[in-house]
Amino acid sequence: MSRLTSACLAAGLISASLSGAVMAADEGQDTYAWLEDVTGDKPLAWVKEQNAKAEARLAQSPQFKEMEAGIRAVLDSDAKIPGVEKIGDYYYNFWKDKQHERGVWRRTTLVEYRKAEPLWETVLDLDALNKAEGENWVWHGANCLRPQYTRCLIALSRGGADADVTREFDIARKEWIKDGFFRPEAKGGLGWIDQDNVFVYTDFGDGTMTTSGYPRVVKRWKRGTPMSAATPVYEGTPQDMYIAAMHDDTPGFERDFVSRTIAFYNNELFLIGADGALTKIDAPNSAEKGVRREWLTLELREPWTVGGKTYAAGSLLATKFDDFMAGKREFDVLFAPTDTTSLAGAAWTRNHVVLNVLDDVKNRLKVLTHGKDGWTRSDFVGAPAFGTIGVGAVDPDESDAVWMTVTDYLTPTTLSLAQIGQQPEVLKTMPAFFDASGKVIEQHFATSKDGTRVPYFVVHGKDMKLDGSNPTLLYGYGGFEISLTPSYSGGMGRAWLDKGGVYVVANIRGGGEYGPRWHQAALKQNRHKAYEDMAAGAQDLVSRRITSARHLGVQGGSNGGLLTGNMLTQYPELFGAVVVQVPLLDMKRYSHLLAGASWMAEYGNPDTADWEFIKTFSPYHLFDPAKDYPPVLFTTSTRDDRVHPGHARKMAARMIDAGKNVTYYENIEGGHGGAANNAQAAHMSALAYSFLWEQLGGK
Repeated sequence: MSRLTSACLAAGLISASLSGAVMAADEGQDTYAWLEDVTGDKPLAWVKEQNAKAEARLAQSPQFKEMEAGIRAVLDSDAKIPGVEKIGDYYYNFWKDKQHERGVWRRTTLVEYRKAEPLWETVLDLDALNKAEGENWVWHGANCLRPQYTRCLIALSRGGADADVTREFDIARKEWIKDGFFRPEAKGGLGWIDQDNVFVYTDFGDGTMTTSGYPRVVKRWKRGTPMSAATPVYEGTPQDMYIAAMHDDTPGFERDFVSRTIAFYNNELFLIGADGALTKIDAPNSAEKGVRREWLTLELREPWTVGGKTYAAGSLLATKFDDFMAGKREFDVLFAPTDTTSLAGAAWTRNHVVLNVLDDVKNRLKVLTHGKDGWTRSDFVGAPAFGTIGVGAVDPDESDAVWMTVTDYLTPTTLSLAQIGQQPEVLKTMPAFFDASGKVIEQHFATSKDGTRVPYFVVHGKDMKLDGSNPTLLYGYGGFEISLTPSYSGGMGRAWLDKGGVYVVANIRGGGEYGPRWHQAALKQNRHKAYEDMAAGAQDLVSRRITSARHLGVQGGSNGGLLTGNMLTQYPELFGAVVVQVPLLDMKRYSHLLAGASWMAEYGNPDTADWEFIKTFSPYHLFDPAKDYPPVLFTTSTRDDRVHPGHARKMAARMIDAGKNVTYYENIEGGHGGAANNAQAAHMSALAYSFLWEQLGGK
């Protein structure tokens, strides 16, 4: 039960005058504020007008339809690898294809799964459910109760929003349980304690949600009683980000915890005693806390001096949980970072820990085993020398088996079943969706404004001419300690590489490629460093004659949309086209819109003196009608309840009114991912690639 906070959050990311003077939002009226009314008649009429213009210009040609069909074929392909989760004796998979637009939850056995074409048993068909209920449910996952694994709590979202409902399901009978546990639509969750009790954290009414729009109250709820009668367990403050509770059902190590997320990378974990009293795990709030069997692990984001020793930021520490709770402060260092390495993850099996380490953005695996003489280290047998490697335990309570996935930009993903110490057994290989022959992957380093070396990957044809004419797409994110590692995308390959485009991914500061220090280097008043890194990457591509500004495009979504918004407004001379997807752009208003308040640890609080540095990277405020900008495509989703669509709407409207070259498209469904099904996803992708190819001089 590691990364508790992350798991919870994943359940569980202004007006300028036309004279050229920038008018800050705190200095005047925002004339585009009306576009923040998500479902208002007037804003939606504006959206539909812009959508029609985008469709008419980009989506009518035979070339577009061919590209869209090619991407759709990848998304709908039956040949994709069906990733599975072991639940009891079965291996479960959620699957979407042409016949299952919203998806089907299904299961099989390991014997069948080893086959090229396994026999699957349907457990829940979302398309059939939507038809029967007249809904547009999107799958948000299932939590099944051990040891029988017959009762599951299934989360469903309308249209792909973060808010969802939770319903109790009998997987033996394949039916919803009448009068079972049910959590009404809200952001939050429901988690098993035992068959008759659950933890519930959700919207209980006025005052029970944080200013970020997430739960701040968690309760224990007994079957057969109304949710309103549930017993309070913990109540956070309105300024907290997210409150949750969870039951660790590991046999012999059953425990209950409360997780209090104050902000990103600022959390507290409490052990719930038999009497209901809470005892805090007395470790730094910035550390990621994990409890696994007898072990407590701490992944440090800041240096920590304890027990007469100082441990470096980025380290992974381990100690016996009971010893720690008894006051002992002796730790084993499972991982310590270097100048080029960071911890990408740690997977616990029954008897081992598999460390996944990034070394200059390339994965390396190590196996740690605890014995009478402490921890020993060994290489992971069968791990490749290059590629993005993912490792996850099959069943950490019962075996040392792990799933291993391997991929890169040109190599279709493979899935292997590996026993620690033995050669992995390749189970599935994704087919090639585009022709990778004659193409290569290179890693280069750009030098940022302050002298920092910033890595980036380039994918191109071996015969690429270094004459500055190659249509090149630069992609980045640079936030929330998220690392961008090489991965295979059949859609990108078909829509871009196959056409002769060059694809580039920049590993800029703000991400996690070099651990916490890489992330923290671009926080708040240092945000500009992420944008300087991206600009340095663009300039390096030009210096190497791979491309030129006229042929260079940049793309990013969410925080990456803020990134590309800043490329647009601060470095317009570097790019021939910009794609801004589900973005943050109005940084004066962001903390007041949807989940925005939860990101103040990343960007700062615009309602304080922080605004003085925040306004330096607020694209909505940086826009100057007197300047020239490259053509820009904004995309977002009406149903995005994480990043408000008002960001994209207002920026686009401002630029359109100033006579700039703007294309805008807003999907009516989709949530923060932008699309609720494969058809929508293919259409949105094709719009972006078509726009870029059109603007960057693709042949």
